[in-house]
Amino acid sequence: MQQQPIIIGTRDSELALWQAKKVQDLLQNNGYSTELKPVKSQGDLNLDVPLYEMGITGIFTKTLDIALLNKDIDIAVHSMKDVPTALPKNVVKAAVLPRANHKDILIHKGLDFLNESGTIATGSLRRKAQWLHKYPNHKVENLRGNVNTRLQKLKDNNWDAAIFAAAGLERINLLPEQHLALDWMIPAPAQGAMLVVCLEENMQCLNAVKELNHQPTDLAVSVERDFLKTLEGGCTAPIGAYAEVRNQKIHLHAALFSLDGQQKFEIKKSTAVTDAENFGEDCAREILAQGGDQLMKALRAIL
Repeated sequence: MQQQPIIIGTRDSELALWQAKKVQDLLQNNGYSTELKPVKSQGDLNLDVPLYEMGITGIFTKTLDIALLNKDIDIAVHSMKDVPTALPKNVVKAAVLPRANHKDILIHKGLDFLNESGTIATGSLRRKAQWLHKYPNHKVENLRGNVNTRLQKLKDNNWDAAIFAAAGLERINLLPEQHLALDWMIPAPAQGAMLVVCLEENMQCLNAVKELNHQPTDLAVSVERDFLKTLEGGCTAPIGAYAEVRNQKIHLHAALFSLDGQQKFEIKKSTAVTDAENFGEDCAREILAQGGDQLMKALRAIL
């Protein structure tokens, strides 16, 4: 179908490779030749324009952005929740795959601590803020690294539990028996979704990858990311948003929290799918009008 194989760029963690292989399988099932290329170093753009002027801001996506702009790879596969709301110049969304489990889960060593003093671990300000909102007497420790590293750190430390995204653990079959779905916790915008990007000029890859796009997921995560973008919150801000398409309507549950979890600005609204274009933005403006604007100013001064 095409002369050259599509070079699929990915980070080299187990989860990132799983996601890239998923895209590879789908493309090959559609008749395309592909090749995986794990990318480790950021490399060099060899351009006079600084990275920040090109809009490359995502800590987890920067390396692949550079590889894409350098044309070392044809497409890049991301966990969509890690992708900044503004893509770099000339990089475009090619497809959003069907969403997996969107929930956060608690990996624990027993649940007795929930009603007492306890210590949980997470590197996410969103998870920390929501946990402290519900359990203000608990302590939250910082936990960073890939999925495997974080699971090992939980074993090695005397923490009671740690919070993970369900989708990541399920994808690589690492979900322990002792886990609890946190149905009350609002996920990160686009959590559980995978994004494929490519260069705007690469029509061959755009046409190949767009066949993988799942419209209901694409619409839902677009609303969530519009909500995030309007609040001007980066990937690290304590903002949760989950949208779902049901019965020709899109339903959004979203919130903005203070870092200590004491302040919470929440919204639950629905609209017709045909009116979804500005829905996320409008919901964010309601949050800002409730007092969220002052909280965002305070957060920007800290983060």
